[in-house]
Amino acid sequence: MIHLKTSAQIEAMKEAGRVSAKALRKTGELVRPGISTLELDRFAENLIRMEGGIPAFLGYNGFRGSICSSLNDQIVHGVPSQAVILREGDIISIDTGAIVGGWVGDNAATFAVGQIAPETQRLLEITEKCMWSGVEAACNGNKLGDIGYAVQAVAEGAGFGVVREYVGHGIGRVMHEDPNVPNFGHRGQGIKLKVGMVLAIEPMINLGTGQTRGPYEDGWTVYTADGTPSAHFEKTVAITKDGPVVLTAE
Repeated sequence: MIHLKTSAQIEAMKEAGRVSAKALRKTGELVRPGISTLELDRFAENLIRMEGGIPAFLGYNGFRGSICSSLNDQIVHGVPSQAVILREGDIISIDTGAIVGGWVGDNAATFAVGQIAPETQRLLEITEKCMWSGVEAACNGNKLGDIGYAVQAVAEGAGFGVVREYVGHGIGRVMHEDPNVPNFGHRGQGIKLKVGMVLAIEPMINLGTGQTRGPYEDGWTVYTADGTPSAHFEKTVAITKDGPVVLTAE
């Protein structure tokens, strides 16, 4: 069931979005060789709490972190650990979620650890472009497939693989609401987008094949099937009469 939000509820969601966005930005600023993903996690948790929020991921279906920290060929849902140390040339997807006033804000970005390979830098740039293309398509009267098509066209046009097993989602009082928001699709197909829908638009794009493997031992972390790097960018977006509004903004 899709839960449409009123304009007042969308306005209230902006505070959860602000806290989540600040946590993402500030945690990303700490990314450097030698830091552990657990250090990043603890920083993000403290910031979210200091801003009056609750970490949305911590304890979610048993998840052990306040962020998802996914390195290199890890696509999503990487579990923070003191044993995972960032190294020069890595990339890391950081996904942060915050609950404020009963509403959830969810966003992600992929960061370079020092100098990275040119083709990996291009992957990051294209994946972020995919996200913004999806956001632009989140307009009243469009169809869900328009968002997926917008993402897919940019990614595949650049020669990259689109992850299909994991998708974006509706968001509101809980982190995952209907509808699912695939990063692939056809123009004019799927449910009609309406004012009041709030979506987490989050392309997961791979340097090689879009196929995945896992999760394995930790029950969470998903990898690219061919071992190539993956990038992930995400915004929480409201569909309004004036067009898409990004709620995860400071």
